[in-house]
Amino acid sequence: MTREFSRSLRISQEIHKEITIILQKKINDPRLKMMITISGVEVSRDLSYAKIFVTFLNEKRNLDTIHDELRILKKYSGYIRFLLGKNLKLRITPLLDFFYDSSLKKGEYICSLIKKINTVVYENKVI
Repeated sequence: MTREFSRSLRISQEIHKEITIILQKKINDPRLKMMITISGVEVSRDLSYAKIFVTFLNEKRNLDTIHDELRILKKYSGYIRFLLGKNLKLRITPLLDFFYDSSLKKGEYICSLIKKINTVVYENKVI
């Protein structure tokens, strides 16, 4: 009988869930002004590293604030790793590295282009 999910995928899902809870309940830094959501987690094959992809809701489209928020999250990565190690029963708690996921921004941009195309098509009555 084959497994449907690999061990690293299951662990990345658990890390995703636990870090979401940690960010909501344990990190209360006033410098983190935007709401942080975890969009994905990638774990290395040996489970020693994890890439955490985050998006910021209510972002002001300013790259400086995004970089500031990422810098703050990277400073908290040791504390988040400590809490993660207490909640997950793993032999090795992976080192965490946070990255900005711009797919939400790109999706909004593509939607705006499609809306512009639709308005031009309907104005010229070409269907």
